[in-house]
Amino acid sequence: LIDPGSYNIIEFCSFYENRDTGLQLANGAAYNKIINCDSYNNTDPGHGNADGFAPKLTVGTGNYFFGCRAWQNSDDGFDGYLRDVNNVETILEHCWIFMNGYLANGSPSSGNGNGFKMGGSENRDLSHNITLKNCLAFDNRVKGFDQNNNRGSMTIYHGSSYRNGTNYSLNQTLDSGKSLSVINSLAMGTVGPIGSFAVQQTNSWMLPFTVTSSDFVSLDTTGVRGPRKPDGSLPDVPFLRLAAGSGLIDAGTNVGTPYNGVAPDIGAFESGGPVVSAGDDDASPGSFSVFQNYPNPSNPETTIEFDLAVRGEVTIRVYDLSGRLVKEVLRRELAAGRHRARWDGSDAMGRRAASGTYLAVVQHGKQKKTLKLQLLK
Repeated sequence: LIDPGSYNIIEFCSFYENRDTGLQLANGAAYNKIINCDSYNNTDPGHGNADGFAPKLTVGTGNYFFGCRAWQNSDDGFDGYLRDVNNVETILEHCWIFMNGYLANGSPSSGNGNGFKMGGSENRDLSHNITLKNCLAFDNRVKGFDQNNNRGSMTIYHGSSYRNGTNYSLNQTLDSGKSLSVINSLAMGTVGPIGSFAVQQTNSWMLPFTVTSSDFVSLDTTGVRGPRKPDGSLPDVPFLRLAAGSGLIDAGTNVGTPYNGVAPDIGAFESGGPVVSAGDDDASPGSFSVFQNYPNPSNPETTIEFDLAVRGEVTIRVYDLSGRLVKEVLRRELAAGRHRARWDGSDAMGRRAASGTYLAVVQHGKQKKTLKLQLLK
C-alpha cells in the first residue's frame, strides 16, 4: 500500500499471497510508476477486496503502469474504483491481466472476477479517466475490460480480450465532456456490449474482419506466468500473437503507437521483431548484428549492444517518432567483435528527453538497423 506517496518508481517487484490487494495506491498517491511488476494469489477472507493492482478509492492522479501482470486474485486484476475523489487519470501499457476471480487452487472465488475494472463509484457519478495501450485480458471469470459504471473517459488502443466471461463491457452513459474510444482492439470470441456513443475504429469485430483461431500463432497460454527477461520485461510467448497471413496484420489505424509494416496491427501484439533492418540490400549478410537494448523501458539509461564481423565506422543516432534527431550517441571506428554503447536519456543539449518511444538507428557501413526504445521518467 502506497499511502500516501507520490513520484515513486516501483520496478521488478512481486506481490503475492497477501490477505488483501497486492499493490494499492490511496490517499492522494500520485505520479507513481509501477514497472514490470507481478501481483498474484492475493485473497481476502471475503474474496471481495483483494485485487492485483488497485489505484482506487482516494488515489491521486497520474499513476502509470507498464509491463505488469496480475493473475488469480480473488477480486479483480486491476481495480480503479473511486471514493471521494474525481477526475483522476491512470495509464496502463503492455499489461497482462488474467485468471482473476479464481483462488490459488483454481476454484472460483466469490469476488468480482474482472480483469481491467476501469472505475466505478458508490454514487455512480465519479470519473476515472483511464488509458490502456497494448493490454491483454484473458480467462478472467467475469469481464475482461470492464467499465463498471465509470463516468470518466476511457481509451483502449490495441486491447486483446479472450475467453473472459464477457470480453468487453463498456455501455454505460458517461459524464458530459467525457468520451470512450476503442481502436485497433481484438476480441477472440463474443465481444460484449459497447455503447453506441463509443468512437470505434478498425476493431476485429468490425467489418471487414472475421477472427478465427487461424489468425494466431497459438491460443495456448503456456508461459504467460513464466519468468521475466533479465531486464524485467514480459516473457516472449506465442499466445495471441498474429500468424503470418492474418488479415489483422497492418490493418489498424495509426494512433501514435509504434508499429512495423505499413500500418499498425490489430490487438496487443505487433507482428515482426523488435529489431527492424533497413538500408542497402547489398550489405554483406551476417556482418552486423544488433541486440535489443536493456533495460527497456529505461529510466533513463539504456545499453545498446552490437556485434561487428569486420572493422568499420559505427554511428548510433536516437530519433523521436516524428523523425527529429534527438542525439548522436556514437560515431567511431571500431574493431570486429562485440561492443556496447549507452544512451543516458538526454538530448544533444544534455536535457532530459520526454518519456515515450524513440528509435535508435545503428549504422555500420551500408547497413542500418533500428531499435525501439521506451524511455520513462
